[in-house]
Amino acid sequence: MRPKSKVDLFAAIRRDSRTEGLSIRALARKYDVHRRTVREALSSAWPTPRRKPPPRSSRLDPFKPAVDQMLKADLDAPRKQRHTVKRIYDRLVDEFGMEGISYALVRDYVARRRPQIRMEEGRGPSQVFIPQSHRPGVEAEVDFGDVYVKLAGVMTKCSLFTFRLSYSGKAVHRIFASEGQEAFFEGHVHAFRVLGGVPVGNVRYDNLSSAVAQVLGFTRARVETERWTAFHSHFGLQVFYCQPGLKGAHEKGGVEGEVGRFRRNHLVPVPETATLAELNARIDQWDAEDDRRRIGARPRTVGEYFAAEQPLLKPLPQEPFETGRWSSPRVDRYGQVSVRTNRYSVPVRLIGRRVRVLLHASEVVIYDGRVEVARHERLVAKGAVRLELDHYLEALVRKPGALPGATALEQARAAGKFTPVHDAWWEAVRKAHGDAEGTRALIEVLLLHRHMTHDHVVAGIAAALKAGALTADVVALEARKAADADHPTADGPPDDPQPSPVASLTARRLARLPADTRPLPSLAAYDALLRHHPPTVPQKGEQP
Repeated sequence: MRPKSKVDLFAAIRRDSRTEGLSIRALARKYDVHRRTVREALSSAWPTPRRKPPPRSSRLDPFKPAVDQMLKADLDAPRKQRHTVKRIYDRLVDEFGMEGISYALVRDYVARRRPQIRMEEGRGPSQVFIPQSHRPGVEAEVDFGDVYVKLAGVMTKCSLFTFRLSYSGKAVHRIFASEGQEAFFEGHVHAFRVLGGVPVGNVRYDNLSSAVAQVLGFTRARVETERWTAFHSHFGLQVFYCQPGLKGAHEKGGVEGEVGRFRRNHLVPVPETATLAELNARIDQWDAEDDRRRIGARPRTVGEYFAAEQPLLKPLPQEPFETGRWSSPRVDRYGQVSVRTNRYSVPVRLIGRRVRVLLHASEVVIYDGRVEVARHERLVAKGAVRLELDHYLEALVRKPGALPGATALEQARAAGKFTPVHDAWWEAVRKAHGDAEGTRALIEVLLLHRHMTHDHVVAGIAAALKAGALTADVVALEARKAADADHPTADGPPDDPQPSPVASLTARRLARLPADTRPLPSLAAYDALLRHHPPTVPQKGEQP
């Protein structure tokens, strides 16, 4: 069999010449080659490189000097007034009489010659990347990336926060509804908590609006937002701002690549989740699993490098930093407050008063003074409304006719808080007592949710409906029975076979009392009085 490559052919010819002593003619006949090839193989183990054919002529050759001149002029022209390929093509046709040459031929020549002319004129390469080395525990990078999540069945655009240590490549991820300042701060706090410290050197950032209020010219100087200044001062962060645009992305290429890697490996296909908190719990598991991966040809895993880097991080401050943003809106006549283009319900007793709202990245907490009165999951869409049915119960007692069409009721049904069991009991009690009284009875049942669990109340409603008892008192009784069955009292069988350390005071007193030897009380003396009957008075017509 003839060797596959020319190097193998030369090696076989040289071997047969040494071992078998074959002549040049015999070797040429054996391997079916010319004697000139055999002589070449015996003189050198490497074949002579094939000559490069001379470049073929092109119909564009007469116009290439003109194109080169245009490209040289572009080196000193303003960036937005340089020649495009179309403009070069049009000038060749109009000014130099070019005909019969395709646009693609001009385009390919310009793409090849533009960087060459830049090098020939001493302007340096157009793109050059300098390898960087990072010391452990010193540098980190932060970035946001867009991701899509099927949130409660709706395709929703969210933001992926990424904090990456430059030395080990250890990254912490978190998904938020937006890139607001609250999400920016909470992402940092979560990353610091997972990493167990803060980098001692620069942390690289884009010029995002959560941190930068104004970019000052072409320098690195920035006018920061006040809350961001307070935040990085609290944690002792050394902030480094990258250049705007694509150049800035190259200055923190590690986290830019990390966002894409995490998105491709863990968020494809599009994840489905009921809440972002549930998805973030899965992301924490993925981050822990990623510690076992290797970056490129590095000899150790990310987790092994991080184990050496973590002790070198600065410790976290003892005092927490409030990442939420405070506001003081007034409650409108619908029992709602407006927060960032969305509205959230509060108890109707607060209508007309100002409340304090703490806006987090994932939830909204509302206070009346220092008392928390409402807590809602933060809405993603703009102009949306989130209502809690419990906030309107006191008003619905006076206006029972407003309950069937209430928006809060529809949202409670969608969230699974107002179940088909509620609807069945409501329908039955309205048939028995009328719409108004039946709805008021339902509201009394709904008030039970304030001090009893949802499952126990639903169990009570189901038991009362099965027994045909259409009153709120029966539902409350059955709900308490369900609660007692789940959590037995001291009189029932204990869940834990070990004795309780808390003793009953009554049982302790009865155990220490002496035995009672007195006889049991008797009613015999009172029974003797029953033997003496009062004298009877004779009636008219009777003998005495």
